Amino acid sequence: MKFVAQRVSCAKLTVNGEPVSEIGRGLVVYFGVKAGDGEKQAEKCAEKIANLRVFRDGEGKMNLSVGDVGGEVLFVSQFTLYGDVRKGNRPSFTEAERPDRARLLYEYTADLLRARNIPVATGIFGADMTIEQRNDGPVTILCEI
Repeated sequence: MKFVAQRVSCAKLTVNGEPVSEIGRGLVVYFGVKAGDGEKQAEKCAEKIANLRVFRDGEGKMNLSVGDVGGEVLFVSQFTLYGDVRKGNRPSFTEAERPDRARLLYEYTADLLRARNIPVATGIFGADMTIEQRNDGPVTILCEI
C-alpha cells in the first residue's frame, strides 16, 4: 500500500459538480492498494496516518498528529499511485489491486481510522472526483507499506 498525506487547512471533494465531502483542518490522504496487499498492510497504514506528527506544537515544531489537533481526514482512493512510467510515458497500472479487492481494503482502512476517533470523510470509490484543497505548509508525506 502507498499513500500521500498532505496537511491542509481545508478541502472539498465533488463528483459531477455535486459536493460529496468536506473537511477543515487535517489531512488529505490519497491511498493506493497494490496487488496482493491485505489487512495487515491496511492496519499499518491506518496506524501511520493516525500517528503522523506533521502538525505544529506550541513551539512551532511538527510534533502533533491529526488526532492531537482535533483534525479530520479526507481519505481518497487513488489507484494511479501505482502508475508505473519507468518504461515509456503512458502509465502502466499492473501493480494496482483489482477494484473489488481495493475497495474492501480502502473501506477497511477508513474504518480503522474512524475507530481511532478520527473524523474521516471519503470520496466515491472509482468515481471521477474533483478535489479542492488548501495546503498548509505545504507538508506532503509519501509512505509505502
